[in-house]
Amino acid sequence: MITISLCMIVKNEEQSISKCLDSMKEIADEIIIVDTGSTDRTKEIITQYTDRIYDFEWIDDFAAARNYSFSLATKEYIMWLDADDQLFEEDQQKLLELKRALDHEVDSVAMEYHLAFDGQGKPAMSCRRNRLVKRSKNYGWVGPVHELLRLDNGSKVYVSDIAISHMKVVQPTKRNLNIYEKMIAKGEPLSSRDKFHYADELMFNGFQDRAIELYVQCLDEAGADSQFCIEACSKLAAYYHQAGNQKKELHYLLKSFEYDLPQAEHCCLTGNHFFSQQKWNIAVFWYTSALQLEKPNTWGLVNLIYYSWYPHLQLAICYGKLGMLEQAYHHNEIARSYLPDDPAVFSNKQILEKYLHPKL
Repeated sequence: MITISLCMIVKNEEQSISKCLDSMKEIADEIIIVDTGSTDRTKEIITQYTDRIYDFEWIDDFAAARNYSFSLATKEYIMWLDADDQLFEEDQQKLLELKRALDHEVDSVAMEYHLAFDGQGKPAMSCRRNRLVKRSKNYGWVGPVHELLRLDNGSKVYVSDIAISHMKVVQPTKRNLNIYEKMIAKGEPLSSRDKFHYADELMFNGFQDRAIELYVQCLDEAGADSQFCIEACSKLAAYYHQAGNQKKELHYLLKSFEYDLPQAEHCCLTGNHFFSQQKWNIAVFWYTSALQLEKPNTWGLVNLIYYSWYPHLQLAICYGKLGMLEQAYHHNEIARSYLPDDPAVFSNKQILEKYLHPKL
């Protein structure tokens, strides 16, 4: 059995820290909390779980704070979480099983990261992160904001189905944007990854024109990670969709196919473009294309609804418009298997059954 140090950095997390630590208290062999300046009850709450609480003067550098937390660990493996992360019971059991059975030759364990949930409480958006790493490898964090845990080439990574669930409570602030602005003011170069995340922060804080410029730069930058390019296309398409510019929206949806194999999200959104123009046959092609795709084996963001109910629901509507009622009913029933309590799906079912079986 391996031993685990849980290492966290926190600030003003009184609303979420208990649920996070409750989900790990029976798993971690030690809990190490680095506080970067809390002014609420965070530290008081943490004392119910551990006495390993340390202060770290905030220097606008998340990587520095995380590296300090890692330096305090004493167990064989280190696990990291944010205060608004937690493991649901099923994943707690999976992690306990992994703790008992993990091959000591494994350097890192990757876990799913569920970032959003649908109305049924099922994951709607997910990515993957290296969550559990061997302490003796001395892996470190890089990047003052949207920090990255850097592994060595050749590290033995085990990809698990354990999921960490992100249950955001505190609303984001301009903190991350301000860090990027300070980096730029100091003349520090931004990597293509930094530019993408800087664009996200600009967009979130209402600086849309500057964000759009940076997303476009990400697409044109040599050596940029394909996943960031695909996500930049998604952000650009979403912006132009909101702006009502269908031509540019379609341009960036199709441009995403330049960087890697198509993803279901972009197929469905391309289908939506033709759906809005009532070009039902073309929309059917794109939604059907989405159904032929498996969830990508990627570390980037994956919008899971496009790999489950969404294309089926859209196909039900398209086939209904085309008068192909049996096909419409078939896809609506599949959508209903994902969304059994959805009123729109149930209404579709009633309407279609009325036309398919008028004597019943």
